[in-house]
Amino acid sequence: MNFSDKVRNGRIAKGLSQEELAKITGLSKKTIQNYESGERLPKKRDTYRILAEAIGAEESALLDENVDFILKAHEQYGNDAMRQAMDLVADVRALWAGGEMEEEDMDEIMRALQEAYWEAKKKTRAAKETGHE
Repeated sequence: MNFSDKVRNGRIAKGLSQEELAKITGLSKKTIQNYESGERLPKKRDTYRILAEAIGAEESALLDENVDFILKAHEQYGNDAMRQAMDLVADVRALWAGGEMEEEDMDEIMRALQEAYWEAKKKTRAAKETGHE
């Protein structure tokens, strides 16, 4: 189950509307809608804690192994990088949807892709700084 499903299911289980969850968390209703539709992920780790408390879940239940990767992309390189990281994770998940690969192998491939992503980002940044785009 992905983040959007976890938030929506948790909200419904608590009997809350999107507007009520927004008020409890201090987030906007549009933000809640974006989270539940899968349009966006929180940009700050603290938001996961706030949402988890509001829906009566453990923070770790809202997280998956790729959240740190996505948050780090945002912290280091901004919104565009966060979107790229989210797209990468979504694309890889779609490739693995058939479930024919062992989970350990999938984790190792994801780690390798994340390392390649960071290396590409470093090279791009260095090229921009030296004027060698």
